[in-house]
Amino acid sequence: MANAGLIAYNVASFICALFVLEFGADKFIDHTAIVAERTGIPESVIGLLTAGAEWEELAVVVVCILRNRSSLAIGNIIGSGISNILGAFSLGLLFRSDEEVMVFDNSAKVYTLGMLLITFLVVGLQAFASFLATRIFGGMLIVIFILYVGSVAYLIFKGRLTALESDSDSDSDSESDNESIDNEAVDSRVNTATPLLPAGQINSSSRHRHSIAYHIALLLLGFLAVLLSSFVLSNASSSIAEESGMSEVLFGVVFLSIATTLPEKFIAVMSGSCDRTGILVANTVGSNIFLLTLCIGVLWASTGGDFDRGIVDVVEMGVLLGSSLFMTLVIWFGAQWSRIAGLVMLVIYLAFLVLEFTTIHHGHENLNRTMN
Repeated sequence: MANAGLIAYNVASFICALFVLEFGADKFIDHTAIVAERTGIPESVIGLLTAGAEWEELAVVVVCILRNRSSLAIGNIIGSGISNILGAFSLGLLFRSDEEVMVFDNSAKVYTLGMLLITFLVVGLQAFASFLATRIFGGMLIVIFILYVGSVAYLIFKGRLTALESDSDSDSDSESDNESIDNEAVDSRVNTATPLLPAGQINSSSRHRHSIAYHIALLLLGFLAVLLSSFVLSNASSSIAEESGMSEVLFGVVFLSIATTLPEKFIAVMSGSCDRTGILVANTVGSNIFLLTLCIGVLWASTGGDFDRGIVDVVEMGVLLGSSLFMTLVIWFGAQWSRIAGLVMLVIYLAFLVLEFTTIHHGHENLNRTMN
């Protein structure tokens, strides 16, 4: 019988850890940018470190691996990839204010196609790769991520792309923190949209109210907050799953993935309402490339695809692949039907969540099932 008190405690811990996670990620990104600017590191490099990056997701994955909760990690990765497209990108399409046809630039189309190819690769490997092959391909995915970062760095260096400002990650900061960062950081802060946006002007402030040691200290504080909150999230998630009788894969696909992609949903709504299609696309594409290369690469290289408490279902992998294909088609050919496409995506996502509980089973009888 489930312990209601223990479940309530872990739910409260889960919610509190989310706030700490966002605080830590925000501090880490903001003050890393400031330290890099002070030390003369090119702004393009700072953009690569923060653009489309899901460092908090990576932290959750690493903690899950260390705690032998690889099933929770794979569920979170696949669930987050689905949620980014069907749950976040769809909202951006629905909330756009301009009735004119949306315009997606060439860089958005190229990187979206790249995301689709990576998704095809991951789905195929998850289904057919052996234990040893999965470890090898995990290392290859990490290399692909490095090449992706290098390609964006090259484009930024050549002036084809640039790092622009995003207020999305700093909205939760206190006013005093915002004043400090506004006075010292780059006027145009990088965000998840960075690698796909058209070139623009970047201005930096000449005022330095705090020493570099101050920003290094806050950088380390943010990094520590990410690590601690990731540990709490992983522990609380596995405890809730155990007490409620829910599998860790199901909890990761549904609850943990929704919780950790809330910033992406906020960015999508804001960029859609402001008709910033570059931000809208990059928010999803950058995040999914990060998840499906670095995050799943680390997971595969560490576990060889041997998940301790169950594996994602073929239906979930199919939804991830299908949603990536649908998003690519919308960006390449269906901009004139973008609002309808957004509604279709959102309905599919809601149906998917319902099916997770009613049809796609992750009970104890499936714990040893694999897709090999």
